[in-house]
Amino acid sequence: MYELHFAVPMAGAVLCTFNTRHDAAMVSVLLNHSGAKVFFVESSLLHVGRDALKRLAESNAATRPVLLTISEDDDADSGSNDYEDLIRNAPPQFDIRWPANELDPITLNYTSGTTSRPKGVVYNHRGAYLNTVATVLAYDITAMPTYLWTVPMFHCNGWNLPWGVAMQGGTNVCLRHFTAKVIFDCIARHRVTHMGGAPTVLNMIANAPASDRKPLPGPVRVMTGGAPPPPRVLLGVEEMGFVVYHIYGLTETYGAATVCTWLPEWDALPAEDRARLKARQGFHHVAVQGVDVKNPATMESVPYDGQTVGEVMFRGNTVMSGYYKDLNATKESMADGWLHTGDLAVRHADGYIQLKDRAKDIIISGGENISSIEVESVIFSHPAVLEAAVVARPDDHWGETPCAFVKLKDGASATEAEIISFCRERLPRFMAPKTVVFEDLPKTSTGKTQKFVLREKARAMGSLTKTANSKL
Repeated sequence: MYELHFAVPMAGAVLCTFNTRHDAAMVSVLLNHSGAKVFFVESSLLHVGRDALKRLAESNAATRPVLLTISEDDDADSGSNDYEDLIRNAPPQFDIRWPANELDPITLNYTSGTTSRPKGVVYNHRGAYLNTVATVLAYDITAMPTYLWTVPMFHCNGWNLPWGVAMQGGTNVCLRHFTAKVIFDCIARHRVTHMGGAPTVLNMIANAPASDRKPLPGPVRVMTGGAPPPPRVLLGVEEMGFVVYHIYGLTETYGAATVCTWLPEWDALPAEDRARLKARQGFHHVAVQGVDVKNPATMESVPYDGQTVGEVMFRGNTVMSGYYKDLNATKESMADGWLHTGDLAVRHADGYIQLKDRAKDIIISGGENISSIEVESVIFSHPAVLEAAVVARPDDHWGETPCAFVKLKDGASATEAEIISFCRERLPRFMAPKTVVFEDLPKTSTGKTQKFVLREKARAMGSLTKTANSKL
């Protein structure tokens, strides 16, 4: 995938990376929506890829991509063209197909797993270049870094760092799966200088047993984002010697868009205060034209009082070109010339932005977005279920996990384990609820479920306990 971040654009094509957790049903939907012509599938995921192609054929899709396998060692599939074979047989000279216009698309990134309405974010060459440079600067990636890949490259193109690490002449340490022990082992063995990850990764590090830890060979700079990091977690990893850079952004902003710029005078503050300050989202980086917290109804900026809540909005060259094949959604999200994020925040007296809540009911688990609507639709399909609503429950390991509130039909019965199993059979595992509560759902006078009441109940349950064998 790292090589393809360079090879595909150099061939004049558009790169579209899929979440490796997606099941065949989701992959087939995204293949159809993207209109992909070539489909690279690593051998360990070949069963998912072939099932997706079968589903695509059964749906009479307009195009069916050519399958190219990416094989581990010598396990090439004789029934498919293999990536390494193509490399070996390629012409020794190849002229790069440069973009005719810097606003030509370079990548297509899907924001979530919503089968009914997939949203593909189009990145252009100019935006990707600018955000790459800005991320390298904001993250202090010096020359010849050694970068440990704990951020999936399918997520916002690895926060633009396939290009950024190459730009600085770096070494990439790639992982298929990891645990805290693997992270510490890799840092010690390869003398890692930089890594990134959602707060769940930091939490994994902070709570690693002593037997899994190893002394750091030097400062390790960690860029974190994807969800507001708990101050307690920030404090824990910094005590180990990690230097945390807190960034905030969306797929629609090419990944990182703000950084919690650190002020030298904060070094003298107590550790708890430092962690609390670092948990804020901060200011836009050098490549973003502007960020603001606005009243979406009036488009007026909120006062810098740390209390008035508004919606975070961005504009500039590092905002997406638009949603692929979805002009209406593009116009809606870019109303009044600003990207409306759906994230609610305040602006402090010093200008720093701090997220407070999400306007949309998106659940962020391990840095991955989960559509509550999609999970609800699966639960609703259970024969015993009358009503269902899904909200986020705090989770010390994943940040958040789906919590389902379910009302059963009269005379029907179902257990928590049964509902969870039912969802896992129909959804990628990370999207299935980990908690199910059976009760009547609170409603407004018009019959709308009051999700804010359910969110409070889920929050009052406290965090789920991390399982011993959890892997990202």
